[in-house]
Amino acid sequence: MTFKSSTNSYLGINIGSSSIKIVELKKNNNKLNLLTYGFSDDVFNENNNLHQNREYEIGILQEILKKAKIKSRNAVVSLPTSSIFSSIISLPNIEENEIALAVEAQAKKIIPLPIEEMEIDWKKISSDKNDIKILLTCAPKTLIKQYVDIISEAGINLMSIETEIFALTKALIGNDQSSIMIVEIGANTTDIFIIFQGVPVLSRSINVGGFLITKAISSVLQINIHRAEQFKYDASIESLQSNKNIPAEIIIETINPIINEIKYMLRLFQDRNNKTVNKIILSGGSSFIPNFTNYLSKILNVNVVIGDPWFRINYPVELKPILFEIGPRLSVAIGLAMTHE
Repeated sequence: MTFKSSTNSYLGINIGSSSIKIVELKKNNNKLNLLTYGFSDDVFNENNNLHQNREYEIGILQEILKKAKIKSRNAVVSLPTSSIFSSIISLPNIEENEIALAVEAQAKKIIPLPIEEMEIDWKKISSDKNDIKILLTCAPKTLIKQYVDIISEAGINLMSIETEIFALTKALIGNDQSSIMIVEIGANTTDIFIIFQGVPVLSRSINVGGFLITKAISSVLQINIHRAEQFKYDASIESLQSNKNIPAEIIIETINPIINEIKYMLRLFQDRNNKTVNKIILSGGSSFIPNFTNYLSKILNVNVVIGDPWFRINYPVELKPILFEIGPRLSVAIGLAMTHE
């Protein structure tokens, strides 16, 4: 779907295990404008992992570019959270020209893989007379090369590679300095982050996602995957005691690992920082399960909302209903496209 012509726009490309999402944005008069978007989902085929078929992956990318009439070929791409190592490290208050070597020395101690196999990135987030706080991010060089090659072969100019949490923070939080948790529920994984003063201080990834809920409904109700997917969005989560709504019970049982992980992260953040999380933002396709936000708010005693990645972007007002519906699925791609604002 194309809204305006573009010559100087940027793409955000989010390549997941079961889907690819692309958003094209352009900045005019200090405001970001939506030009077009496109996505392809294959969540109904659990055996079809995009990363296992390079040519198929490239073909999907090119198909989205064509169908969405995307003009730009300048893109920012995300790496999957499950493949990224990140940590906040402390260094003594040393000179600027000594930081890089000190970061590498620290990285060797804490990264679980040989340092020569990793690409290291770091950012100074604070400093005082006692120490310097560094956000360390590392990714396997082989993974980065895989993404670089795929993007290049699809005919796209790779501007930069970012982490998903970087993109989600940009799209869903902006300049908010409070303590916020983001729960990104993908098809096969759920990524949980806590952002404090604009910096990711905790992150976890678990192998439970929206497709697991769909499969559970399909199995219990003996219906096909497509019907089970629709049931997932029709079943309202009312209470743990409800025995009238079978799909709701199935959803609750399946998402319990996600809820337990959220509780663990909330406790860990409070113990380490003596602070509480002010708000939880849900993202990803399964965030729209009916009454999910209210259910989480009650059992966690925290304000839970569905993220709106469009809140700083201009778009045709008549498209608001559909963009609101698909926004959580596109949050990462939107944040990536915002990188060059």
